[in-house]
Amino acid sequence: MAELGVIAIGRNEGERLVRCLTSLQCHDLPVVYVDSASTDGSQTRAKELGAHVLPLDMDRPFTAARARAEGFAELMRIAPDLQFVMFVDGDCEIVSSWPSAAMAFLIENTDYAAVCGRRKERFPEASAYNALIDQEWDTPIGEAAACGGDAVFRISAYQAVGGFDPAMIAGEEPELCARLRGADWRIMRLDEAMTVHDAALERYGQYWNRAVRSGLGYMQANLATKTAPGGPLYGREIIRAVCWALLLPLASFALAWIFHPIMLLLWPALTGAQWLRLMARDGVFAATLSMTGKFAELLGIARFQLRRLRGQTGGTVEYK
Repeated sequence: MAELGVIAIGRNEGERLVRCLTSLQCHDLPVVYVDSASTDGSQTRAKELGAHVLPLDMDRPFTAARARAEGFAELMRIAPDLQFVMFVDGDCEIVSSWPSAAMAFLIENTDYAAVCGRRKERFPEASAYNALIDQEWDTPIGEAAACGGDAVFRISAYQAVGGFDPAMIAGEEPELCARLRGADWRIMRLDEAMTVHDAALERYGQYWNRAVRSGLGYMQANLATKTAPGGPLYGREIIRAVCWALLLPLASFALAWIFHPIMLLLWPALTGAQWLRLMARDGVFAATLSMTGKFAELLGIARFQLRRLRGQTGGTVEYK
């Protein structure tokens, strides 16, 4: 374990951050906590729990990717001989067996750059949104195209491809993993308990902002991986959002203008049919969020393209 260091990132995570850092204390690892202008005393609590605290300079737009990238640089400054680095979000508690399981895998499998495990939601029963997110974490086991925000990386591989891109608004992990795969590295998802996440989603507005953030990430990651092995990321997600939330309504209005007002029913009819299909598979609540979420994703896509046209980079969308 002396070869492993940890980078935790957060902003106003409160007791979630305390749980995160407390779960690391038994491993006696060097921990860098990167704070994005918290106002809840997170920096003080992190220092009390033994973490090396790195406050982000807020004169520049902050993103999770920037926090991870600067956290890594700080970890290398204080512990330059490490061979592995574990990234974790500040709203996650580390399962005690995970660091050793991840280390064992990477030591035994030298062609793998990163390894992740199973993430579970802490309170899936607290809200229907939390329950859906818990299902979202149930990803296939085995060799993977990408990991999430919680993962252990081989430092030599991470450095060889340049690490996290600080400009990424969202989707920074798949974008990094695309570069790793392009350099012939592999990524593994183990059937091992890794982290317990606390989404704390209780309102539709939070879900909407999360979906807007996803749309931003889809578009940016897609453009950043145009030449990646297997093609650019999130192409299907972008097409679905554009078709359901933009092209279908426009087509319905255009046909009504050209032919007959009854064509205005085309949009609600097709949307209703898709909702019924999703409802039969996933239930009423999930189907409704899936369809309304396409509009939020489209908004995120449009926001990113507008920022791009203006030459703006960075920034993020908060949903907690």
